[in-house]
Amino acid sequence: MGMAAPIYYTADMVRALPEDGNVYEVVHGELLVSPAPRLWHEEVAARLQEMVRAYLRGEPVGLAIGSRSDLSWGLKDVLVSPDLFVVPLDEARQLDWLTLRTVLLAAEVLSPSSLRADRFTKRRLYQERGVPLYWVVDPDERCVEIWRPDDDFPAIERETLVWNPAGASAPFTLELTELFRPI
Repeated sequence: MGMAAPIYYTADMVRALPEDGNVYEVVHGELLVSPAPRLWHEEVAARLQEMVRAYLRGEPVGLAIGSRSDLSWGLKDVLVSPDLFVVPLDEARQLDWLTLRTVLLAAEVLSPSSLRADRFTKRRLYQERGVPLYWVVDPDERCVEIWRPDDDFPAIERETLVWNPAGASAPFTLELTELFRPI
């Protein structure tokens, strides 16, 4: 008896999947499925987005977008929904997911079900696509892995995140004690 041929998923196939509470993404044909995130994940992701959006109001170099996004770089076999990503304003103003090509910053907040995908599959995609800064936020360990396109290993930050986007007059800084403060 032969094995069934694996399905090579496309972004359109993932978009057609039912709304069943799971998060569906695809990276180079590999389907990634995660259950709905935990409350702590959602709180940390919301705080991070609020803080980055507040920074970008004063330093208008991009638009911060949260999960439930449709990031594909125009590729037919990629569709991801980072917990947070920032795109340049000129791309955001086109108001079309399919035109987004430049990601200035991406961040994923880890959940037990997303560890492998966020740390490996999606991290390698972000590096391949030239995302200059990728944060893997670990709310349980209260630290952030910092990845750049050419990194083989992450820098681990436990105190302060710093982001220096091109065109900004001041960096974004975030004390991790504030991000991970109790509810």
